[in-house]
Order: sequence, then structure tokens, then C-alpha cells
Amino acid sequence: QVQLIESGGGLVQAGDSLRLSCAVSGRTFSTYAIGWFRQAPGKEHEFVAAITWSFGGTSYADSVKARFTISRDNAKNTVFLQMNSLKPEDTAVYYCAAKKGVGNLRQRPQYDYWGQGTQVTVSS
Repeated sequence: QVQLIESGGGLVQAGDSLRLSCAVSGRTFSTYAIGWFRQAPGKEHEFVAAITWSFGGTSYADSVKARFTISRDNAKNTVFLQMNSLKPEDTAVYYCAAKKGVGNLRQRPQYDYWGQGTQVTVSS
């Protein structure tokens, strides 16, 4: 089992920044990838970004590529999502998730473990 706990969400204004954290614990996850997804009210889950734990390879959705940065701190077993230049359309519940292996990072069904989510609200 892998446990994930998100934190760092909140209410901000358009143009502000937030950094989300995903604390990962449980079995050895060096072969895992960690992804961030978000779900806005009335919408499906949307892939945001992902990182492979061992090599640090990253993938981003086009809508966030120039504004968000995913990173990891191996010593703290934590993955971060730095979100800059936030827009009202970034408003959603943000979830981190873990999957075995490094393929298909953008596909939600590929992820085995999920956190409870953290709310991000961006006002205009």
C-alpha cells in the first residue's frame, strides 16, 4: 500500500501562486510515478502533471505547462506542485496519485493509489 496526503490548497486571487505538497508513505515506491490530477465542479478528472520517482522525468498538461512545475524531494518523500500565474479556471480539487511504472502517466485509470484531495480556489 502507498498512502498519499495532499496539502497546500487555499483561496487565492488570479495571478497568485500556490505550492501543493503530496506526502508519500508506505511500501517502497522508487519504481512509482506520482501524478497530480484535478477535478472542477461538474467536470471529469483532468491530468495536470506527473513525475517519475527514480529519474525525475516529468509530464505536463498543455494548459499548465508554462505555469506549473512538479518536483520531488526524495529525502522527505514529498512531491510538490508549484503553481504560478493562477487563473480562475484552475479552480478545482487537486489530487495526487501513485502508479507503478512510468508509462501512461496521463491516464487516470493507470494510477493505483489516491489521496483525499485539496481544494484550490482562484478568484478573479
